[in-house]
Amino acid sequence: MSYEFSQFGQHLGCGSGIEELMDDLGHALASGGPDLKMLGGGQPASIPEMNGVWRRRMEELMKEDGGLERALTSYDPPRGNPRFLDAIATLFRETFGWEITSENIAITSGGQTAFYFLFNLLAGDMPDGSRRKILLPLVPEYIGYANQGVSGDLFRAVTPLIEKNGPHDFKYRVDFENFEITPDIAAICASRPTNPTGNVLTNDEISRLSELAKQHEIPLIIDNAYGAPFPGIIFTDATPFWEPHVVLTFSLSKLGLPGTRTGIVIGPPEIISALGSMSAIAGLSNPNIGQQITLPLVESGEILRLSREVVQPFYQEKCRLARKAALDVFGDDIDWFMHRSEGALFLWLWFPGLSITSAELYERLKKREVLVIPGHYFFFGHDDEIWAHRHECLRVSYAMDEAVVRDGLKIIAEEVRKTQ
Repeated sequence: MSYEFSQFGQHLGCGSGIEELMDDLGHALASGGPDLKMLGGGQPASIPEMNGVWRRRMEELMKEDGGLERALTSYDPPRGNPRFLDAIATLFRETFGWEITSENIAITSGGQTAFYFLFNLLAGDMPDGSRRKILLPLVPEYIGYANQGVSGDLFRAVTPLIEKNGPHDFKYRVDFENFEITPDIAAICASRPTNPTGNVLTNDEISRLSELAKQHEIPLIIDNAYGAPFPGIIFTDATPFWEPHVVLTFSLSKLGLPGTRTGIVIGPPEIISALGSMSAIAGLSNPNIGQQITLPLVESGEILRLSREVVQPFYQEKCRLARKAALDVFGDDIDWFMHRSEGALFLWLWFPGLSITSAELYERLKKREVLVIPGHYFFFGHDDEIWAHRHECLRVSYAMDEAVVRDGLKIIAEEVRKTQ
């Protein structure tokens, strides 16, 4: 029997880049042998000290009178557990002096859901018949945004400036000279640090974007899935930023709790209230377990210490080892660059003049049991389809064991050399 899907169903139910990649990676993991090098995906590393914290908290919940029941057997209000909302507001108010209350906070079922709600709340087909879009200050940008519009493509992206800082080092910069906010722009959005590149927008860049958003009376959305102050996977100076027109998103995933699906949004009360309504319609309420596990860590500020003293040093060392391995295996006999690693879990590799596309390189690597992400998927909202750069890049995760990352990079280097 053949079923006819609605426009909504055709857009969300008939495949996407992120679904293809996750399906591909999932099948490879299920059927792969012991030599599989899983350098794709965004799975966080298993940090023993953080695992110990989660185990301790689960034991405490089971010992507390009604603790486990609060986490598992009741619905929270659609915006989240009131005590957890108060704790988040207090943490940011007392630590950074932000004038926020629980009315500025909403919980969603993971960060991905937060952006699905936010993008479709602000952009798309409008009541007056117009259509609005989300402006990305630079690409490449997080692949998970790309297909979230219920009424089609929602994005417009600005081509970045490429700043070369050494023989094999580069960084993307926002091209403010060509940064235009037209009347059809509903919001500006950027991840900090950026997935896939590890790029961190500077404090000055964030301030400039905020001022532009304020002038045009639109929100600035900053995705802190890897950022400050938690989980704090950030290796450069980046001050947490908020103003009344700014929407911030956080997640418990990269702290080590991806299975709890807990997203945290800070923003204007009007937007936050709408997110609560959307949560009620889409899923009644949000998962309790992540909120209950981390509640005392938020109330005491321990979540900031763990991010600063455990999570950040763990990933910074992994980053250092991965970059050293890349410098060793790629050498100077091929033309290659690596984006400056300022945070997140990835190396972003660029091979100027690559004679095959990154998609073809991905297929060759997959045959050798090395899984990465081809770069072209991250260049959406961008009209310049012939820009070769988008087909010359790879995203490589360094969250795996050092030996796995090094061996995978060695095979990547071998395959790139074969194309020359």
